[in-house]
Amino acid sequence: MATKHNPIINSDFPDPDIIRVGDVYYMATTTMFLMPGCDILRSYDLLHWEFLAHAYAQLDDTAAQRLEQEGRNAYGCGMWAPSLRYHNGLFSVVFAANDTQRTYVLEARDPAGPWTKRVIDGLYYDNSVLYDDDGRVYIVHGNTRLHLTEMEPDLSGPKSGGIDRIIAEDDPNADLGYEGSHIYKHDGRYYVWTCHFRSGHRKTEVCLLSDSLEGEFKAREVLDDDLDFHNLGDAQGGMVDTPDGRWYAFMMHDRGALGRAPTVMPMRFGEDGFPVLGIDGRVPMQVSVPTNHADYEYAPLNGSDDFRYTAGQGTDVEVTDLKPFWQFNHVAHPAFWSVSEQEGSFTLHGGSVAMNISHAWNTLTQRTVGPRCMAEVTIDAASLRDGDYAGLAALQGYYRYIAITRSGECFSVCVQLKPRINDSIWGDGDYDAPAVETIRAEVSGPVVRLRAIYDFTDKKDMVAFEYLDLGDVSPGWRRLGGIYPLYYTLDYFIGCRIGLFLMPTVEVGGVAHFRDFRFVGARDTPEVDGRIGG
Repeated sequence: MATKHNPIINSDFPDPDIIRVGDVYYMATTTMFLMPGCDILRSYDLLHWEFLAHAYAQLDDTAAQRLEQEGRNAYGCGMWAPSLRYHNGLFSVVFAANDTQRTYVLEARDPAGPWTKRVIDGLYYDNSVLYDDDGRVYIVHGNTRLHLTEMEPDLSGPKSGGIDRIIAEDDPNADLGYEGSHIYKHDGRYYVWTCHFRSGHRKTEVCLLSDSLEGEFKAREVLDDDLDFHNLGDAQGGMVDTPDGRWYAFMMHDRGALGRAPTVMPMRFGEDGFPVLGIDGRVPMQVSVPTNHADYEYAPLNGSDDFRYTAGQGTDVEVTDLKPFWQFNHVAHPAFWSVSEQEGSFTLHGGSVAMNISHAWNTLTQRTVGPRCMAEVTIDAASLRDGDYAGLAALQGYYRYIAITRSGECFSVCVQLKPRINDSIWGDGDYDAPAVETIRAEVSGPVVRLRAIYDFTDKKDMVAFEYLDLGDVSPGWRRLGGIYPLYYTLDYFIGCRIGLFLMPTVEVGGVAHFRDFRFVGARDTPEVDGRIGG
């Protein structure tokens, strides 16, 4: 048996959809506006996971997705809620993007790729696909009203004359109506899993059950639990079986600024067919799953990087060549980033003047991890232009970062942030607001090492910044500012990300070299303490 604590991945892997093929489990997860996108993960025990592929290098390559359209971006948009399926030797991922208002199908014979991409007829919000035993294909989709639509066998669009009906409608006064559906067939019955917020309550999971796709779907709330974590619900998942016939449910748990983290729990079917989840109706803090691969070593979902990549002969390093935990904040501009195997550096070129980090091109990101983690990087800022900022970020809608900046022949480090002006989960939506500087310190030269300490312990949701002046005759880490709160808001709709960035504010043409990036997990990361800094 493999055993792990919930959440099984203490990091932002939202909207998971999990299937089993043979004795291997696969997961697709939402990646929003981040590129490359559509993370495909693999597991041999349902609890430990590793990256297998990004199913696309870029989504639709729109001006907003490239951060090239004035006043527009794809934050909070892009890929939402994938449906992962395996049928007749073909893996498929179906998802909608709310910026392009399109539904996409990604397909591959091998889940490690290559994947092809096509657009299908219709917009299917938070969809889930069912291949029925008789060869017919259906898709469940919608918010509050859940629609069941029969599709052409190749998923190209709705089948003429096929089933197209509303199977459930949530309370219109709910804080959030039914969404995030997953459809299955088991023992001759049809199951639709969906989440919602009853008015004034936390997110919960509902299962709809019917003996036929034409018949009535009966609804029952099957999970109402917050894992004793600040009344934040665990929901929006489905079910998967093991090779020996056991059943498990998977969900995602809201974890504050960290994001939405996958959970797994045992389940069984009651006498009336409805699923019975967890232990005494609750998500167990520890879960065990049988496995025949107990000694398998999984590649890490986060990691350090010396940026020494070898491109194929006669080619440049592509975004998909980077270690799989890295993603850019938009469709990357290849002319303005590079890696050097010889120098061991990730280099950013200032290609566009940015009013704040939300507009900075080619910001390189990876997920943070709970309950704590830390990132360090050395920055050579000798080739910055005046007004450039190169740094290390806690990247969300309300971003915070430490950066080195240049003024003439002088260099300094500073902490800047976007202040929170309201308590709305939606954020303020002002992507053009200038960053506010909280503190600044001069440094002896253009080379510094920066550190960010992220602390999500019990929803502390704080970050602290430190710097090491590598030209100082008496070196040592120094705290810059206090501790800064982090917030999960829907303007970015992602958990807090580590970000490496270059932000020109006056003119383009500056260059920053990032070297020796180090990721540190919870075991070796200190708790954040000190005064609140902003």
